[in-house]
Amino acid sequence: MLKELRIKNFAIIDELTIDFTSGLNLLTGETGSGKSIIIEALEMVLGGRGSKDMIKTGRESALIEAMFFLDDRFKERLLDLGYECDDIVIISKEISNKYPSVSRINNRPITINSLSQITSLMVDIFGQHEHQSLLDIRNHMEIVDSLLDPSGKELLTKIRNQYDEYKDLSKYLEELSISSYERERELDILEFQINEIDNANLEDRDDLQVEQEFKKYDNLKDILKVTGEINNIIKDNYDGSNILSLIDYAISRLNEVKKFDTSLDNTYQRLVDIRYELDDVYRELDHYSGSMEVDDERLFFLRVRLDLINSLKKKYGKSVSDIYKYRDEIGERYEKLVNIDKEIEMVKKKLNIIKEAIYNHSSILSNFRKKVADDLEGKMASELSTLNMNNVLFKVSFKQKENISENGMDIIEFLISTNPGEELKSLSRIVSGGEMSRIMLAFKGIIAHNDNTPTLIFDEIDTGISGRTAQIVGEKIKRIAKDHQVISISHLPQIAALADTHFLIVKDSTNESTITKVEKLSDEERIEELARLLGGVDVTKTTREHAREMLNMSSRIQS
Repeated sequence: MLKELRIKNFAIIDELTIDFTSGLNLLTGETGSGKSIIIEALEMVLGGRGSKDMIKTGRESALIEAMFFLDDRFKERLLDLGYECDDIVIISKEISNKYPSVSRINNRPITINSLSQITSLMVDIFGQHEHQSLLDIRNHMEIVDSLLDPSGKELLTKIRNQYDEYKDLSKYLEELSISSYERERELDILEFQINEIDNANLEDRDDLQVEQEFKKYDNLKDILKVTGEINNIIKDNYDGSNILSLIDYAISRLNEVKKFDTSLDNTYQRLVDIRYELDDVYRELDHYSGSMEVDDERLFFLRVRLDLINSLKKKYGKSVSDIYKYRDEIGERYEKLVNIDKEIEMVKKKLNIIKEAIYNHSSILSNFRKKVADDLEGKMASELSTLNMNNVLFKVSFKQKENISENGMDIIEFLISTNPGEELKSLSRIVSGGEMSRIMLAFKGIIAHNDNTPTLIFDEIDTGISGRTAQIVGEKIKRIAKDHQVISISHLPQIAALADTHFLIVKDSTNESTITKVEKLSDEERIEELARLLGGVDVTKTTREHAREMLNMSSRIQS
């Protein structure tokens, strides 16, 4: 149940809070006072897209908060989405000029899709635009399906899953069914690529080893020249200026004097160690120079090999492992193309199996729907009768599609005859706004009872009706309000008189701005508002007495 709605800086609303009650909550007010803006704000906080245009002029952001009392069903649903809460949940939406709109549950962000999954079970909003949705035949099946029992809904889900699989396989079959010319052309290309990669006999170490070896042989002359120069500096320069000769001289001189100071022993030993280390370096470089020779044939081989590897990398991947990964992929594609006839045959068999399953399940689903339709026809006759449409004949028409679909094989359309002797016609041919309002109200009463939606909102559902019909519609809404919280915007005194809680929406204009306010009416204030609804601008003693009488009569109806 919606307990509280708080709106701040939204359209012409500066700030207001409405404390709703159980039963029938009625909102009335002058045209343009902001009644529909309140419903629009509620639609947004429940998961609608936030529009920056709705931020009050001169403000940076708007805030809408809705507080609900929850039963266990909604607590479990929130828990499934990771939102743990008690008996109360606060849903908020902030619309900012600077940032994207943000929805929250108990101050935790939530996506619009997840929020809508929850709120669609908590609140059902019916506005005047829904007349058009009822006239669209595509929505008739959706209404029937909403009344299916769990086994029927489970079957519908199964059909949709099977149809998704059928579409995926059909797309795959289309990809397989290429022309013989395209097939042979692709086979030639794949075969060339496979052979090119296989003939290269690549190894994982080729990535670095070939390149490193090529660099060595390509620069071997410079390498040998440098190693020779270093060895010459270390030892081979026989004029006495090589490093080893100089170190030997230093060792000899230090040996002469260290006997006078033992602290030089360590320095002496370090010089000896350096001398042996340099000698080792010399031998290693000498061995390297003696073992290496310029090999033009090896260099040519490495250059060709490196060019081949780089060429394959440009075509098939950045590394040898990437190249072989690509090789595996095209190998699988090659095998499929070689055996494509078998693959096509296998896919066709699967498609036939799935199609047959969808046909069978659709036939069973159709029977489920027809049972629902029979029940709906009876309930609609009863509902419409209570709404002063006694001679109306309502029928659910079934036709069969030629092809399978995600919703089965049925084409469902609501037909109606509003006068005795008239043929059944599509709802789209009903032109009376009053009739459409009552038909929609009948649907809402049935659907709400079936899905246990706690809160129903009617935005001027009384469009196009008056007099006795308005009284009947009001009594119908009142009966619905016994099992559901109902929030209704109305301009008819017959309906307003039946409210459990009556709110007046007023617009206050000054030179600087216009704001909307809400007032919860006392019994005496309700008489004044009913008198206004009855008499228009001029409220007289007579209209007040009439309003008082309406309230007294309504209290007897409610009891």
